[in-house]
Amino acid sequence: MRLTGKVAIITGGGRGIGEYTAIKFAQEGASVVVADVNQENIDSVVKKVRELGQEALGLIVDVTDRKSVDDMVAKTVKKFGQVDILVNNAGITADAQLLKMTEEQFDKVINVNLKGVYNCGQAVAKVMAEQETGGVILNASSIVGVYGNFGQTNYAATKWGVIGMTKTWAKELGRKGIRVNAVAPGYTMTPMLETVPDKVLDMLRSKSPLGRLGTPEDIANAYAFLASDEAGFITGAVLCVDGGAVL
Repeated sequence: MRLTGKVAIITGGGRGIGEYTAIKFAQEGASVVVADVNQENIDSVVKKVRELGQEALGLIVDVTDRKSVDDMVAKTVKKFGQVDILVNNAGITADAQLLKMTEEQFDKVINVNLKGVYNCGQAVAKVMAEQETGGVILNASSIVGVYGNFGQTNYAATKWGVIGMTKTWAKELGRKGIRVNAVAPGYTMTPMLETVPDKVLDMLRSKSPLGRLGTPEDIANAYAFLASDEAGFITGAVLCVDGGAVL
């Protein structure tokens, strides 16, 4: 198991990619902190992690609220004594074309997807910098952040911003033994796509050389690799997990 003895915080860990990442990390031997805004989802994932024989801590966390984030980190350190991995997975969408997007839609997505990553990254990095073992920070970007997407001004801006933060943090934190990378998923069958019409999903599948959409397991596997010592010389990278959709 590649993550034995590690402690991982996963934001947005209650469903979708976050849930599958929590389960994958547990399968790899990690203790997992499931941070989310939905208690029912948290309880479900915590149960699954414990059934795999690993320790778990479930926490209600608002990543836009720095006090909430600081409390999450403090409770993690109190229970486990360390933080080895952070997966900044929490994210939302509020889509609209530029001429129709409201300030509320723009600000809401910026606050969760960009400021939330900053809040969690800074809070956890302070702990990791004091550890002899350093740590790993993994940020959720998107191919939308690299190439843009119709109707997603706010979302694309945040995911491009995450790439900028990832590369900056990699340069700043490397000397402290902290690796920082981003994963940029392609179109992946998560709750975000559940309301998308079938004809649109078929169109998205047709863009992939592999002829399918991604699964949460695909993304979780990428996170597990980047979190492990196998990726010990990888930092500042953006790993596109998109089935070749943007070739």
